[in-house]
Amino acid sequence: MVNRNVLTLDEFTLREMHAFPRATGELAGLLRDIGLAAKRVNVEVNKAGLVDILGNTGDINAQGEEVKKLDEYANSQFTGVLRHGISCAGIASEELDDIVGFDNAISRNSKYICMFDPLDGSSNIDVNVSIGTIFTVYRRVTDTGALVKREDFLQPGIRQVAAGYIIYGSSTILVYATKRGVNGFTLDQSIGEFCLSHPGIHCPESGKIYSVNHGNFFQFGTRVQQYLADCQQKNETNGGPYTQRYIGSMVADVHRNLIKGGIFLYPGTQQRPNGKLRLLYECNPLAYIIEIAGGKATDGKQRILEKEPAELHERSPFFIGSKKMMEEFEDETK
Repeated sequence: MVNRNVLTLDEFTLREMHAFPRATGELAGLLRDIGLAAKRVNVEVNKAGLVDILGNTGDINAQGEEVKKLDEYANSQFTGVLRHGISCAGIASEELDDIVGFDNAISRNSKYICMFDPLDGSSNIDVNVSIGTIFTVYRRVTDTGALVKREDFLQPGIRQVAAGYIIYGSSTILVYATKRGVNGFTLDQSIGEFCLSHPGIHCPESGKIYSVNHGNFFQFGTRVQQYLADCQQKNETNGGPYTQRYIGSMVADVHRNLIKGGIFLYPGTQQRPNGKLRLLYECNPLAYIIEIAGGKATDGKQRILEKEPAELHERSPFFIGSKKMMEEFEDETK
C-alpha cells in the first residue's frame, strides 16, 4: 500500500513549482531527470558484486586519478539522462576533461547547466561502503539558443539555483536544496520512487563529531593541527572531547553532520596546498546545501560560495559544518 500522505519527488517538485506563477517547470524537470539517473545507478550499486563493474577500468580521468568501472557507468547514466531530457543545456563532470554542450534545438534553448561528481567516494566501491553523487545547477549566463560556453560553468557558488546529493547506502537518499529550503527523499524500492522522508532539514548549530583524515595530520598546517588536538582534549566543562567519524566518502560524512551536527575538514597539505576537493562540483554544492540548512562552509580563509573559479577542475581546501563549530574553528585558526 502506498501512503498518499507522503509526496514523491515528482509531486514535491511540481508543488514547489506552482508556488511561482512564472515558473516554466524546467528546474522541476531537471531534478526529476537527476532522480531517474540516480535510480539507474542505484540498481547497479546494489548488484555491484554480481556484475563486472568492480575495480578499475585502466583509464585515468581529468584529475589524474584511476577510473573505477562504476564511476564510468554513473557518469554515462547522468550524462545520458540529462542529454535526452529537455531541461539541461550542457554538463561538466569530474570524469570529463571539458564541458559538454548538448547541441540540439531543445537543449540549446534550455536555461540551466548541470555539474556533477558522478560517484563520490568511489575508492570505497570494492568494500561495500556508502558512496554518492553530488550535483549542482546554475542558470546559464550566455544567451539561450546558442551552445553553452565555459563561462556558463565558471560561476561562483552563490549563483547556484539548486544543489544536491544522492547517497547509495543502507537506503538510497536524495537531498537537494533551493533557496526555499533543504529536503530529503528516500527511495522506496517497492514502487521505484523517491519519497519525501526528511522535510525542511536544518543543520544543528553544534555537535560532537569531527570528520578528517587523521592520516594526513603531519601534512596539515600548524593551526589546523592545533584545532584537531583541541578536539581531542576538550574537557567536561567545555562539552567533552569530540568524536571522530571519517567514512572516506565525503557525501556520507557531510550528510551525517548535516543531520546530527558536526564539522568536516579537508585542509590543504604540504603536497597539495590547494587541497584535493574540486570547487565547482564538490565544494560548492555541499556548501550551498549546508548554508541553506543553517551551517557554514569556508576554504579556511573565505566563504566557499564567494570564490571566483578560474578553472573547471579547480581544487580548494574545504571546511564545512554546524555554525557554532565552524565559528569555533575559525576563531582557533585565525
